Amino acid sequence: MSKAHMMTDIITITFNPCIDKSTSVPVLKPDSKLSCTPPVFEPGGGGINVARAIKKLGGKAMAVYPSGGYSGKFLNILLAQENIPELNIETKQHTRENMIVLDKATNQQYRFGMPGQYLSKDEWQQCLQTIEENHSEFIVDSSGEALRLALEGGVYLIKPNLGELSILSGKEIIETNDIAPLAKDLIGKGNCEIVVVSMGALGAMLISRESIYKVDAPIVKGETTVGAGDSMVAGIVLCMSQGKNLLEALQYGVACGTAATLNAGTALCDNADVDRLYELIKEEKKFK
Repeated sequence: MSKAHMMTDIITITFNPCIDKSTSVPVLKPDSKLSCTPPVFEPGGGGINVARAIKKLGGKAMAVYPSGGYSGKFLNILLAQENIPELNIETKQHTRENMIVLDKATNQQYRFGMPGQYLSKDEWQQCLQTIEENHSEFIVDSSGEALRLALEGGVYLIKPNLGELSILSGKEIIETNDIAPLAKDLIGKGNCEIVVVSMGALGAMLISRESIYKVDAPIVKGETTVGAGDSMVAGIVLCMSQGKNLLEALQYGVACGTAATLNAGTALCDNADVDRLYELIKEEKKFK
């Protein structure tokens, strides 16, 4: 287990980290040797990406994660190169490596996600032990059974998309007018205080016991949606850690998520893009 470079107000935990390898080929076709461009290696996994995005935005977050094998050592190196404070738990199984391939002929991206490493009980318990003395608010961005179980255990904030909200609520089709009542129902059960629903190009909604906010995403010509969700979470968490109000946090989060779509590959939000989009969002709100 490595020692973190410093303690921070924000800690992310990633149980299924990875290394994302991005490359491109002139044309993707079967049964041929394809000449790839030099690969770009980036650390990945939801919590790790949130910590990286927070660093890009001028904040600090410590990334807690398991890592193993040669790929785990490389993951540690990649995070160190980005000056991300980290605390890794060594595992027997190796860290997964994903492949992202751009077909230049069609400008379509293919993402090959490898299965995650198996964690023994001792390994995942070590991950939890690193944060059990921390009394921060618990924010969860997950899906499926993991999100349902986290919600049952009680959290501060969840960030489902429309599909995930549909599963949590047991409602097959969700219209925009359904979002707030369904989120209020989840909050009313006492398992969370805030629900942020991401709606892709339509922006996002934030629902608490007292407030309902909707922020439209600026219209941009995006390269990819990869990293948008993690960037949005990073912006919201950073704002909350700075004592900003919920509307400001949502506006900044939408700016971060939109900024991430402007970058090709697996790149996260760029600070200059975020600042520009944040000003646009705040200005537009004045005229509504």
